[in-house]
Amino acid sequence: MKKSFSLLVFLGLFALLSSGCDRLDFLNPGKIQAVKKAGTRGSRGTLIGKVGNIPLTLEDLNQDVINYNEIIPNDQPEKKIVTRDQKIDYVKNEMVRRALLYQEALNRGLDKDEEVASILEKTRMELTVLKLMRDETDKIEVTPKEIEEVYNTNKEQFKEPEERNIREIVLSTEQDAKDILIQLLQGADFATLAKERSKSSSSKNGGDLGFISKGKKFTQFDAVAFSDTLEAGKTSNIFKGPDGYYILKLEAKKGGKQKSLSELYEDIKRRLLFLDKQQKLEDLISRLSKTNKIVINEGEIR
Repeated sequence: MKKSFSLLVFLGLFALLSSGCDRLDFLNPGKIQAVKKAGTRGSRGTLIGKVGNIPLTLEDLNQDVINYNEIIPNDQPEKKIVTRDQKIDYVKNEMVRRALLYQEALNRGLDKDEEVASILEKTRMELTVLKLMRDETDKIEVTPKEIEEVYNTNKEQFKEPEERNIREIVLSTEQDAKDILIQLLQGADFATLAKERSKSSSSKNGGDLGFISKGKKFTQFDAVAFSDTLEAGKTSNIFKGPDGYYILKLEAKKGGKQKSLSELYEDIKRRLLFLDKQQKLEDLISRLSKTNKIVINEGEIR
């Protein structure tokens, strides 16, 4: 029962967090009593209705609509609230129902329930911390120069993954490999020789491994297969691997395109902002750790 109740509270908080921290005043101690005693005097915004002592505001309605529409899939636009009539229906069917239940809960004194008070206090702490984190990091900015430096320093990481269609012939001895390489240089068909002579399981497919990316084989294989000097239709030199002596042929390649700075600009900016904000918070926590006494009773942890 407690888990279910906590889950409901969490879901409600999720909607609140998505709207920002400017509405945290609902956790103000005494706010509930203000609603009980003062009617709409404690409300903020344009009053569109009232249920008992509970005010209904235009601002709350519009935020509810935003939260509701965000969870509706894009392929179901007909379910979103967009018209004035739909908003009126939402007020009557959702906000009024919620306010009726809330007023009844207050009338029964459930706001003083120990479990509710405990969860509200924890929620108040978490939202206040969230507000502090935003206040601490909101002014952080990333300059175009910083974004460009990250791009230029990490260009290789910003390439699209490259895949290459590779054929292989694997032989037991270096001499066998040399004999096959001579035949290939003389014009012999790679696939035919792979079927006849390769000891790899790929021999049944003419040595064809299909399109592969780096990391599918061993290090030396990647170095040869993805070498800039190996061109489509060409054969590699012999190299030794864990199963014998290898000869590769590059059939085709795809991907590997260098993404431009304009394509990655916003993504790099978001990453830098995230890292800078994380560092700012770590610095704050480090300072606070030095000025506050911290006691952990490990013996009580079970």
